[in-house]
Amino acid sequence: MAERTLCIIKPDAVKKNVQGSIIQKILDSGFKMKGMRMAQLSEREAGLFYEIHRERPFYKELVSFMTSGPVVVIALEKENAVADYRTLIGATDPAEAAEGTIRKLFASSKGENAVHGSDSVENGMNEVAFFFRESELA
Repeated sequence: MAERTLCIIKPDAVKKNVQGSIIQKILDSGFKMKGMRMAQLSEREAGLFYEIHRERPFYKELVSFMTSGPVVVIALEKENAVADYRTLIGATDPAEAAEGTIRKLFASSKGENAVHGSDSVENGMNEVAFFFRESELA
């Protein structure tokens, strides 16, 4: 059964203009794009999306970073989407990411790590729904 997961190409990657290369790696890995759009997140949107991290010391910095420039939000689908996408993007810290992963190739630091990926099947469904109405998904 197909799962959904959310990809956010973060402001650092968009600023470097590598979003096309990231999207191509995702497509080459067998994911179907169900929806995609470019957005400028407001502080409110970023705060709500990352609410789970509110009590963590990096929360304010994360919200500030995610609102610092445009992002590309993509709803992805395939069997085992969450686990496969997490493998494709690599470790949060690009220095620890496996060769050939998106973060190894395009991220510059643990804080500016190029992409977001859902961490569970449930969060994948919730995160896709945060950014897309079902009628917007192809």
